[in-house]
Amino acid sequence: MNAPLLLMTAVPAQPAGAPRSVIDMIVGASPPTHIVLVVLFLFSILSLWVIVAKSRHFRAARQEGDEFVAHLESVTSLGDAYAVVRRLPGSPYTRIFRTGLGFFDELRPGALTGGDPAQGLTLTQLEALRMVVDKVEAEEIDDLARGLNWLAVIGSVSPLLGLMGTVIGVMNTFIGITQYGSTNIAAVAPGVAEALVTTVAGLAVAIPSVLAYNHFASRLSLIQGEFEGFTSEFIGTLARDGHV
Repeated sequence: MNAPLLLMTAVPAQPAGAPRSVIDMIVGASPPTHIVLVVLFLFSILSLWVIVAKSRHFRAARQEGDEFVAHLESVTSLGDAYAVVRRLPGSPYTRIFRTGLGFFDELRPGALTGGDPAQGLTLTQLEALRMVVDKVEAEEIDDLARGLNWLAVIGSVSPLLGLMGTVIGVMNTFIGITQYGSTNIAAVAPGVAEALVTTVAGLAVAIPSVLAYNHFASRLSLIQGEFEGFTSEFIGTLARDGHV
């Protein structure tokens, strides 16, 4: 009769202040854990804002590119193309085209409007034209890539912040064990679980940021390839029309 009674009394009851849910863990966490969670929350807001903004930016660039190509398919000469593009709204493609044709018109005034095509560009002038167009391409790529570095930073730093919060929480748990001399699992588990909350939060912030960064980086690489192909086609068109 006494043995079962002794076994029952040997199992300590759950502490009165023990957390019963994740919200309880967050509310009752230590100040360092709260700081880490607040920073991760701000990171999540920034990441979401960048993802939405860049999605709209890339979608607009894709639509502008399709519109640009559709308008150029109906022209037969660079002069007509220049007249059509000047009426289009500003976009990466139109800015590159305008810059290239504008620089060519400065080198060979009147060539686009029926001037003598026999007088083509020299190799030095052709190289200068390519450098000017490449500069505009680089500026457009930089504009499309603006903000992506934040996704890379958030994706790499958030797990480290979560790990730091976990380490701090585990340290506090062991300090509590040392102070109160209790190593029972019922006393240790809540502190360890609370510490792991920051790791989960860090991964929850980092994973979408990394996925979005890789997605936008691949789309940026495709657009850069389109720009380079467009420049080569532009130079080839000049050569075909006898301007080189």
